[in-house]
Amino acid sequence: MTETGPAAAASRRVDVLVVGAGPAGLAAAARLAAAGAGRVEVLEREPAAGGVPRHCAHGGFGTWRRPSTGPGYARLLTESAERAGAVIRTRTTVLDWVAGPCRALTAVGPGGPETIEARAVVLATGARERPRTARLVPGTRPAGVCTTGELQQAVHLFGQHIGTRAVVVGAESVSYAAADTVRAAGAEVVALVTEHSRAQTGRIRAGAARLGHGVPLLTDTVVVELLGHGRLSGVRVRHRDGRTAVLACDTAVFTGDFVPDHECARRGGLVLDPGTRGPAVDGSLHTSRPGVFAAGNVLHAVEPAGTAAAEGALAARAVLDFLAGTPWPDPGPPLTVEAPLRWIAPNRVTTAGPPARHVLRTGAPLTRPVLRVHQDGRLLHSERPALGTVLPNRTLTLTARWTERVDPAGGPVRVSVG
Repeated sequence: MTETGPAAAASRRVDVLVVGAGPAGLAAAARLAAAGAGRVEVLEREPAAGGVPRHCAHGGFGTWRRPSTGPGYARLLTESAERAGAVIRTRTTVLDWVAGPCRALTAVGPGGPETIEARAVVLATGARERPRTARLVPGTRPAGVCTTGELQQAVHLFGQHIGTRAVVVGAESVSYAAADTVRAAGAEVVALVTEHSRAQTGRIRAGAARLGHGVPLLTDTVVVELLGHGRLSGVRVRHRDGRTAVLACDTAVFTGDFVPDHECARRGGLVLDPGTRGPAVDGSLHTSRPGVFAAGNVLHAVEPAGTAAAEGALAARAVLDFLAGTPWPDPGPPLTVEAPLRWIAPNRVTTAGPPARHVLRTGAPLTRPVLRVHQDGRLLHSERPALGTVLPNRTLTLTARWTERVDPAGGPVRVSVG
């Protein structure tokens, strides 16, 4: 059931409160409600549940047995949670945590402010793309500058006009999706611009085919200035050899560069992992605050919707154990990475159970890498991932077969690449 009307009371209790109605939050809510966890409530600040897939019109969502577009996948997850008995409250924004030992949050929605106390909380607030301002691109503040999410919402949700000529900043999977959206809106893609030496996707040829011939991919190139007053008139780019050029356009789409939307976690005093910048979690997605779990792209910006949904289901199992009386695990040793690796998730090793796998990111291309896991000078594990070449912004995985060899009282566990 989706509720958009006034809340029943200014202060009340639920069994499980899920913050965020994207794939992770909806999957967690469906599993919890179906398992009889009591009143399961999901808070979502957007007008509708479903998260980012709501405005991703392309396919590739769901499973190979049941492929779907983004909006179709969002509807499927929403209907699954509602059928299970979860209550989804849209247009409701979480403001802060209530001080004290209880798990209570303040929120505001159509019925005004309220306080909600829960036996367990699941944070599934997702991730966001950093806008032009956060990337420190100088220039004026003209109209026509947006992120992928803003572009897709404008085109696929609201049918808005976006301009006639667009430069897409980035060359990873989401960048090609943005270019497809530009084309769907009837505009021309002037170029894709990336600071890297090649596109950061394994589907380069497929992306080029979708875009058509003649769309330049400018590698080793950065946008250094936005031009125009009132409306964007062009972007100035600089190549690695120092040459500059102006690309005439009335739209610039900044893609990728995702960061976890961790404001709620930070205000709740949860320990954040310095690599992912999301909540630090163990393999069962326990955070540092007892009774609070986290799942989805708030942990690692950014993985596919299916991965987020799977993590929501994993968090639900841990929540059910907690509600049944399973003690909260000790924090365990932190799991860190060495350069050129950038981060790893989950990033705490506890006795609560290993994850199915760890996901990592690298800051530089790796050719046939070997991942090595050490603790206090001991080699715990080494493996060669199946991928021959690993690019930045692409998922790299590490199995969790080695976690039983970790000394719970030892130092940090480190993952390096050779």
